[in-house]
Amino acid sequence: MPIRIGGVTIPQDKRIVIALTYIYGIGRTTSEKILKSVKISPDIRAKSLSEADEAKIREFIKANYKIEGDLKREVLGNIKRLKEIKCYRGSRHAKNLPGRGQRTKTNSRTVRGNVRKTLMSGRKSSNQKT
Repeated sequence: MPIRIGGVTIPQDKRIVIALTYIYGIGRTTSEKILKSVKISPDIRAKSLSEADEAKIREFIKANYKIEGDLKREVLGNIKRLKEIKCYRGSRHAKNLPGRGQRTKTNSRTVRGNVRKTLMSGRKSSNQKT
């Protein structure tokens, strides 16, 4: 039976240390910390976890970490607060531009919506009849 933690189905065939990273808010380092504190080997596959181990992981994550919906809600709330107080970072979020000092003249084209296509692709060469 598939393992569900925080509303996310964990992949069965991956090592548990990697499988936990499928949860929003848990990366590789956090996954290793979780497994160390509940004393489960990071090398076993997710499908070979016992029900007790699943419950241990689920309870530890629930008690100590914000994941999935709660974390997304918090991040969106932080961005909304930045927009409301009209700070620089908030205005950059509102305009969908980088907010940490990166240049925008040449980079971040896709974020700005300025995707340039190659000029010659699909054009007929000038020596052909039209």
